[in-house]
Amino acid sequence: MATEKMKLAFVFWAPGADPKKHRAVISLDSMDFHVVAVPDYDQAVEVSRNLVKQGVSAIELCGGFGNLGIARVAEAVKGTLVGAVKFDSCPPLGGKSGDQFFGLCP
Repeated sequence: MATEKMKLAFVFWAPGADPKKHRAVISLDSMDFHVVAVPDYDQAVEVSRNLVKQGVSAIELCGGFGNLGIARVAEAVKGTLVGAVKFDSCPPLGGKSGDQFFGLCP
């Protein structure tokens, strides 16, 4: 009996990203790995919910997500594993975290 492929995802933040256009699926024998760019936390929540509806069982967030952004996604997809590449000084965000960039904390 063949085992079902795992479906995993990586969601990253990028200014001007359009998650309908800026996405890819890397299909391997054992998994489908979805990569999606989002412009902000609201889109990250929406995209993550949709990925879960498509059967994704774990979502990794890029280092640009601050603690509050990670918490928003985790809350939106309760029951799904959410991890994060973590650093609080993201080069594409001018050395800020996503939380600082989006004005959620000083």
